[in-house]
Amino acid sequence: MKSLSSWLLVMFMGMFWIFRIVVAFQAQYEKNFGGFITFNLTVEVILLFLVIVCMALVLRRNIIGGIIYLGAYGYYFGGYIVTNSLSSLINGETLSMSVLQNTMVAAVGLLIALFVFFDLLIARVRRRDPKDKKTDWYFQNDKYDRKYDERADKNEYRNYW
Repeated sequence: MKSLSSWLLVMFMGMFWIFRIVVAFQAQYEKNFGGFITFNLTVEVILLFLVIVCMALVLRRNIIGGIIYLGAYGYYFGGYIVTNSLSSLINGETLSMSVLQNTMVAAVGLLIALFVFFDLLIARVRRRDPKDKKTDWYFQNDKYDRKYDERADKNEYRNYW
C-alpha cells in the first residue's frame, strides 16, 4: 500500500461499509434513514461480513479480495439498478426521489468496487514491472556500464612502498 490512491480507496470502502451498517441497522428497526433502504436485509448482512474479509484482502493487495468485492457489489447493487431504475426508465415512468437516491448510492458502491479492482490490477502490474525514472537511467544503461569498465581496465596504477 504505497500509493495514496490505494489508501483513499480503502478509506472510501470503510466509510461506505459504515454507511451500509447504519442503513441496515435502521432497516432492522423498520425506520427510514433519510430515504435510504436496504434492498434485501439478509443479503445486506451477509455482504457486510463479506466486505470485512474483502477489506483485509485489499489491504494485503490480494487480487482475490478485489474480485470478490466487485462480484458481491455488482450482484447486490447492480441488481437493484437494473430492476428498479433501468426498467422504470425504459418503460417511460418517472422515478421517485427515494428510488433516485438509492440508485445513486448503488452507483457509488459499484464505482468504489470498480476502482478498487482496477487499483489492484494496476498495483499488480507495477509490482511485476517496476519503472522508476530516477534510477533506471543508471541501472539500465549499458553504455555507462561499458564506459566504466573500459576506464577501470586502463587504470593500472601500482603503488610502490
